[in-house]
Amino acid sequence: MSRTSDPELTLEQRFRAGDEHALSEMYQRYSGPMFATAFNLLGNRDLAADAVQQAFVQAWRAARHFDASRGMQPWLYAITRRAAVDIYRRRRRISSDLPFDESWSNGGELATDGPSLDATWRVWQVRDALERLPADERQMLQLAYFQGMTQSEISAALGIALGTVKSRTFRAQRHLAKMLEHLRDNGDSG
Repeated sequence: MSRTSDPELTLEQRFRAGDEHALSEMYQRYSGPMFATAFNLLGNRDLAADAVQQAFVQAWRAARHFDASRGMQPWLYAITRRAAVDIYRRRRRISSDLPFDESWSNGGELATDGPSLDATWRVWQVRDALERLPADERQMLQLAYFQGMTQSEISAALGIALGTVKSRTFRAQRHLAKMLEHLRDNGDSG
């Protein structure tokens, strides 16, 4: 496998070519949502971390078979789900040999008290869309929605005109809505 990066290629293309830097970028971008997916299935942080590690190993082994023209997210999501189910089945199969562990939710059943898989998928999609926004637009949404700041507060904190804050926020919301319209098209009514 290659250790060098070609900046002319997309992340997906570099990953398929065996670029280790692409694998590192993938981990930074996707490990959080992959962990959320595994945790929602397994209900156990350690098992979820194991599932993510297993999923990355499987993805890396299959890198040259990855179709770079298709989305990385759905592919990694499917691998993560399979890894979590495999861990669940292994744990279930040997559970009679293990001491009781209170952190394993529902007596060894898949966790059902957390967000649904569909909700986890939507969160993953939103996080990815936010990452793809231009930095100035992403900053507006992060300050407004995650920090709870008003547009006037953002204007004062950044030292920019209130009109600039309003236009960037509007533009960011419009771009985000466009990137996420597929969620609405799939019958997800929120």
